[in-house]
Amino acid sequence: MQLGKDLRTAAIAIVFLTVVLGIVYPLVITGVSQVAFNDKANGSQIKVNGKVVGSRLIATAFVIDTGRKDADGAPITVPDPKFFQPRPSATDYSATATFFSNRGPNSAAARFFYRDQLSAYLQLNSKYDPGLTRAGVPVDAVTTSASGVDPHISQANAGIQSRRIAAVRKLPLDRVQQLVKDNTDGRFVGLIGEPGVNVLELNLALDQEAPVR
Repeated sequence: MQLGKDLRTAAIAIVFLTVVLGIVYPLVITGVSQVAFNDKANGSQIKVNGKVVGSRLIATAFVIDTGRKDADGAPITVPDPKFFQPRPSATDYSATATFFSNRGPNSAAARFFYRDQLSAYLQLNSKYDPGLTRAGVPVDAVTTSASGVDPHISQANAGIQSRRIAAVRKLPLDRVQQLVKDNTDGRFVGLIGEPGVNVLELNLALDQEAPVR
């Protein structure tokens, strides 16, 4: 009899906890988050004319399709010079499986990767900034972030790219620099981390200032 009573008690406890913790609690938290933190709860989406164009938390690639494909059949793209470019990504800017490259300091693959990223960055920007040297390229311009989808670049990186943007979009450099400043997020609670420039928001602001035809 005692065994049967214990089994009934255990079964009731399982059902009760399942309902409370598996149904009621998630619904309450979801409801509170939707009311109090609707934007963040839904992924900090950015909309233009009612259409979702990305998230302020996830990097977006701004590229041109060359019309060619690589050995695996994937499209070959190149950076679009009309837009600020995010830092390199080990996930090809996909948030479905975020990770970093995990390349060690003595890795040959790391040397080749950074060499190629550095060359690509210089090729894209040195035409508009003749004084730019390999030593002057910011670290975040050639390295991936821990997640692979960091939406920010450094102020130094944005400063270099500003010259290209100003020339290509035919905007005054000081106006582009002001847009960079307007879309720079400060340190967390004013103390933690470094200021970062949100690339997607900056590019959207650019399109408002000087629409691409």
